[in-house]
Amino acid sequence: MNYKTLTTLTVLLLSAKIIVAQHAVRYDVSFTNYKHHEAEITINVDELSSGPVLFRMSRSSPGRYATHEFGKNVYNVKAFDQQGKPLDVKRLEGDLYEVPNHKGAIKLSYTLYGVHADGTYADIDPTQAHLNIPASFMWVKGKEKSPVEVKFNIPEGLNWKVASQLDYKPNDVYYAPSLQYFMDSPTELSNHFQRSWQLKNPDGKQQSIKLALHTIATDAEVDNYTEMVKRLVLEQKAVFGELPNYDFGNYTFIQNVNMYVKGDGMEHRNSTMITNQGAFRGNEIDLLSTLSHEFFHQWNVERIRPKTLEPFDFEHANMSNELWFAEGFTNYYGTLLLKRAGFYSFDTYCMMLNSCLNSVLSLPGAKQYSPVTMSNQAVFVDAGVAVDQTNYPNIFVSYYPYGEATALALDLRLRTEFKNLTLDKFMQLVWQKHGKTEIPYTNSDLQKLLGEFTGSKDFADDFFNRYIYNAEKNNYELLLGKAGILLRKTAPEKAWLGDFQPGQSTYRGLKIASATQKGSPLYEAGLDINDIILSVDGQNISDFSAFQRLIAGHNVGDRLTIVYDHRGTNNSTILTLQENPYLTAITYEQAGLDVTAAMKKLREEWLGMKATSVN
Repeated sequence: MNYKTLTTLTVLLLSAKIIVAQHAVRYDVSFTNYKHHEAEITINVDELSSGPVLFRMSRSSPGRYATHEFGKNVYNVKAFDQQGKPLDVKRLEGDLYEVPNHKGAIKLSYTLYGVHADGTYADIDPTQAHLNIPASFMWVKGKEKSPVEVKFNIPEGLNWKVASQLDYKPNDVYYAPSLQYFMDSPTELSNHFQRSWQLKNPDGKQQSIKLALHTIATDAEVDNYTEMVKRLVLEQKAVFGELPNYDFGNYTFIQNVNMYVKGDGMEHRNSTMITNQGAFRGNEIDLLSTLSHEFFHQWNVERIRPKTLEPFDFEHANMSNELWFAEGFTNYYGTLLLKRAGFYSFDTYCMMLNSCLNSVLSLPGAKQYSPVTMSNQAVFVDAGVAVDQTNYPNIFVSYYPYGEATALALDLRLRTEFKNLTLDKFMQLVWQKHGKTEIPYTNSDLQKLLGEFTGSKDFADDFFNRYIYNAEKNNYELLLGKAGILLRKTAPEKAWLGDFQPGQSTYRGLKIASATQKGSPLYEAGLDINDIILSVDGQNISDFSAFQRLIAGHNVGDRLTIVYDHRGTNNSTILTLQENPYLTAITYEQAGLDVTAAMKKLREEWLGMKATSVN
């Protein structure tokens, strides 16, 4: 390339950068009425083509898989031209506004109300402005690829600092290269603790890990918690052998711990927003559990990305087929890495497995539906809002424990059926093929990779056809037994009539407030949601505690006469008690069984610490 051509190209590139800067969508955020949970937000957008311009609030949010009506908390929408002259604004839908006439530039303003601090919504008060971006910021249709600049005007007298994965620029401006990145960048303004440290990747690149912790604690307590986070981060890094390349060289934990938030955790490309309801002091290990799950997502979900989530649709929920892997395998590692980092004992880790094991082995939904089908249900169940009742006790089991149990089985099968193969190594292969390259995957891609990884297409096809695309279950009793873990009944020979959500009737008896479980004594006896149990074998029932005490006095196989009210009519039925089906995982040591050298070796290779450095 000659000098003249190079010079011309340089000028063109510089011009392109200038044009991009001129086309930035600019937001200005003020909190003049923060005591009453309001923010005032303005959007400045120019270089608009002629014709109507659409401004909208999102209906979905990165990390969430169901729709949410964020537009309900936006009001006082007004538009102006560059000279401050009012422009007409038409509300076309609940969350969609149109400015039909303009001269190439629009300033649109609105009021945002927020009083729900979690990973999905917004909260504004004197202690914080906790902003999930899709719940807080309108955006301009047609400007999705334009960069974004945000200015936060912190009220005088509040010692708020800003925590965000947005890139900090001069003059207190925060920058995103596009709408997709902006919407994926939760931001916390508060007087939070700040800690940071550096980690080096194998290629020598140094990156920063930051902790923004909003809670009541001492500096010493926060320092101690930071050291705990560091240990966990190193164990997570050891799974893949490296950290991702963060877009601006930083990853930020935004963690809000107090009594006034709702429990939640939400993954984002270079950060996570975590809200833990409760006290910080004395609960540090519990607080790490959400953090562990969300940090693993920086590999699995944020970069190892399901094709069904791309591109993310802010107007409608993406339905995914792969959440059993994206969320379920992350759930598995979230717990496993707390064990490897030394925060859980072996006994505790076994106890932590009980939830996922019972979800897949005891609940009706898992007996009938596959992990793929349960992944599809996320568009309804992931904090989705509805007022009508569902039959979820019979048709749904969360893809979190479903995928977690599947990961557990695959890990143990790889370790015991193949030489020197582990789930860690498989995840490293997925990372190399789909994470570092950021090529979205499908279930068939994972199936093919598993065949390549094991050298056995038959194994991969069998595993996916039976346990991913269908609802068969691995032999968990056999697999866990190889590690000296006994899977047995939680309450052998104890009577059980089925799980249900109790509700208080308006006049007498015990109301069944949820669908009864298929195959349970209650279901088989014909009782279901909204029926009111009046008496059992002639004894009147007044509340759930009395009902439980009565059942506890009976044996498996006992036949009970149940009188119940169904929509104003008294009925009688016979209910036969069954054995409690739930399972528990305990160590062979707890069960008084011998532990072999092979079992101990498998435990250490599976659950032992992998990180070799604390720097």
